[in-house]
Amino acid sequence: MIRTRDGVALFHRDIGQGPPVLFLASWSLPSDSWFPQMQAMVTAGLRAVAYDRRGHGRSDDPGRGWDYDTLADDLADVLAARDLRGVTLVAMSGAAGEAVRYLTRHGRGRVARLALLGPTTPLLAQRPDNPQGIPAEALQALRAELERDFPLWLARNARDFGGPNASEAMLDWICSLARQASLPFLLGFHRSLAETDFREELRRLDLPVLVIQGDADATCPINLTGRATVALVPGARLLVYPGAPHGLIASDPARLAADLVAFAGVSPAG
Repeated sequence: MIRTRDGVALFHRDIGQGPPVLFLASWSLPSDSWFPQMQAMVTAGLRAVAYDRRGHGRSDDPGRGWDYDTLADDLADVLAARDLRGVTLVAMSGAAGEAVRYLTRHGRGRVARLALLGPTTPLLAQRPDNPQGIPAEALQALRAELERDFPLWLARNARDFGGPNASEAMLDWICSLARQASLPFLLGFHRSLAETDFREELRRLDLPVLVIQGDADATCPINLTGRATVALVPGARLLVYPGAPHGLIASDPARLAADLVAFAGVSPAG
């Protein structure tokens, strides 16, 4: 466990030797969801680090801290506790905001490059200056559905997450990981990831950024998120997986691992 500045214990795993790659999991998912990608990093001669966000997996649920300032501070505490430098930071979905807020709040002294997978950035919620966003009523209806029957919502949406190529066993595993999370925390975190505006912060990033996303992503439509993120970040690059859904970790685990190893600066053969 790593103890944060406000006393929350975060479960983490740290495997392999070499330049570090730190993984931030999607909303509701713990570090276990990165197993295939972490093993690929180790095979390629990299060090793979991941942790369970507060309220997720085996970490403490303090009933607070789902705002991005707190989550960014947790990331800073993990980086410091493991003394990680020259990090390739990999963030999926709602974790994109954690990574971006960390960089604008704490600086890029420990981070060399950033990969965002199906990000929720720049802004999901519809606003007068973001008319293509998701209406507030739709976001509220989704949270009501989560609160009413979270396991049923997971079961109904698993196939959309993993797409047609993911096995039933893979989807069952992903759902079992998500069921470990604290529902009150997930509801609060969902508000943060949907309503936080990262447009100005993205313009301030000054490191290599790769966005990887499927063009069939129904959770975070690529035009609203991935393409808009790349348009704001100087020099950012977009890698599109044709026909792929939101959950690339389930639909395209081997391809994703190879692309992340390449981005970290190591050939797939090691």
